[in-house]
Amino acid sequence: MDSVGPMGRRKSEWDLAFVLDGWALEIILKRSLESFTKLAMMSRTAICCRMTPLQKAQLVGILKSSGSLTLAIGDGGNDVRMIQEANIGVGISGREGLQAARAADYSIGKFKFLRRLILVHGRYSYNRTAFISQYSFYKSLLICFIQILFSFSSGLSGTSIFNSISLMAYNVFYTSLPVMTIIFDKDISETTVLRYPQILLYSQAGRLLNRSTFAEWFGRSLYHAFVVFLITINAYADEKSDMEELSMVALSGCIWLQAFVVTLDTNSFTCPQITLIWGNFVAFYMINLILSAVPTLQMHTVMWHLCNQPSYWITMALIVAAGMGPVLALRYLRNVYRPSAIDVLQQIEQTDGHAQAPGNLESSTGTYLDYLLTDLRRNKSSIHQPLLSDSASSR
Repeated sequence: MDSVGPMGRRKSEWDLAFVLDGWALEIILKRSLESFTKLAMMSRTAICCRMTPLQKAQLVGILKSSGSLTLAIGDGGNDVRMIQEANIGVGISGREGLQAARAADYSIGKFKFLRRLILVHGRYSYNRTAFISQYSFYKSLLICFIQILFSFSSGLSGTSIFNSISLMAYNVFYTSLPVMTIIFDKDISETTVLRYPQILLYSQAGRLLNRSTFAEWFGRSLYHAFVVFLITINAYADEKSDMEELSMVALSGCIWLQAFVVTLDTNSFTCPQITLIWGNFVAFYMINLILSAVPTLQMHTVMWHLCNQPSYWITMALIVAAGMGPVLALRYLRNVYRPSAIDVLQQIEQTDGHAQAPGNLESSTGTYLDYLLTDLRRNKSSIHQPLLSDSASSR
């Protein structure tokens, strides 16, 4: 499939197409299924006619069996089985009724809306899912690693550095609102995505959610755990601080770091996003100041006492500087020396405003994007296999 053909083009790069009817498919399924599957994977277009609903579903099943993710779109009742067989089903609600729309994962009014559904909504959904899943692991691993580090320093006594209230409220109240900001986030504008549709290859190749990116978030959580734990322990080693104060300082360091992490990974800032990120940050202190005013709790007066200490705020500043400094440096070096296709489009938007690049600039941008995305899916290594792909294990 990679041999060189006419005009020096590889066979896998030919614009192949085939025409197929129901009678021919029936023979293929019995005698030449493997050869037909190879032909189908090499082809850009297939024209299928006079097929039963079962045969439409079988054709989709053949592509699924080869390890590909499939999308089926239809507007009538005879397309229901095909829509349900595909990984993603899209139904068109129109003159032929609503059977296809009701059986599909997504329903659109016209076929032309499919472009926007995939390029805009589908791509944004993938980006947001990638961030939420990895950030959720990050914030949970952060507090777990701090617990592990404290267990070693306490001689494996089994004592928890955090009290029960803090552990219960950590995921429910302290870190839940910043995650919601991602529903408003857009790395590049809709106009830019529609102008440069080849950027979809970046998502299809799993560049935002794979073993490499997950390892990066894992390493970040481990590094931040060391920063919070070591700075907290050393800053309060010579002070007469009880366990509750040490716990609150470590928890505050986690909240500070997570607020800056979410801010750094946010691409577009809107009023709801700023409110959720820093409103949650303020709410953390309000909740703990209220709890510190309850005499029956172990953390009585703890937060009030800490907020009146300059050493507490200096400790928070050190944690943020040590935790976010290397992350910012690596992000800057990567954007300068190894920019991704998304980085290129973001720079164009910042310079020209929503990628309104006329003439030669737009042409050169498209050419450079094609260069960055050349054979992206075919040449990706094992560390870039998408974690959310059903075909990851079969490749």
